Amino acid sequence: MFYEDLSEYDYQDEDAFTDRESGFYVLWYRPAYTRLNIGWLEAGKPYSTGTVPRAFVEKLKAVQKIQWMNVCLGLHECDLCPEEAAPEGNGEVRIPGEPGIAYAAPFLITHYVTAHGYEPPQVFIDAVLAVDLDTWAATRWPDVPFPWVPDDAERMLE
Repeated sequence: MFYEDLSEYDYQDEDAFTDRESGFYVLWYRPAYTRLNIGWLEAGKPYSTGTVPRAFVEKLKAVQKIQWMNVCLGLHECDLCPEEAAPEGNGEVRIPGEPGIAYAAPFLITHYVTAHGYEPPQVFIDAVLAVDLDTWAATRWPDVPFPWVPDDAERMLE
């Protein structure tokens, strides 16, 4: 599935954070912030390549261990890899940007960066590096590791 970097995300109207500890509890809400696409790559479509800071890759991996977002039942394979070696992903990650903006990336983004030389826009790299991992890692259900979740968000057992 291809979306141009920094285009407006419109894949789903709602966002859903899944509790990483249980895998059963989900927080659903319709975001009031604008979501911008990052790293939705597809074979045959051009994408930026280059070197990214190692600290960015490590922080992005750490965020993905903490945050499970819009987890789907189906899996998406990297179509940039040979089929027999293609890793799979089934969710997304949200990274807060400037107030009112969140970056929406597929879970395969780290693979795209490390295996295919994808270089995300600098604003995304800076936003990932600005994430406070200690605060996010300490967050426990019913809270979620994201700063702009509305107080009236619906929390449910899936």
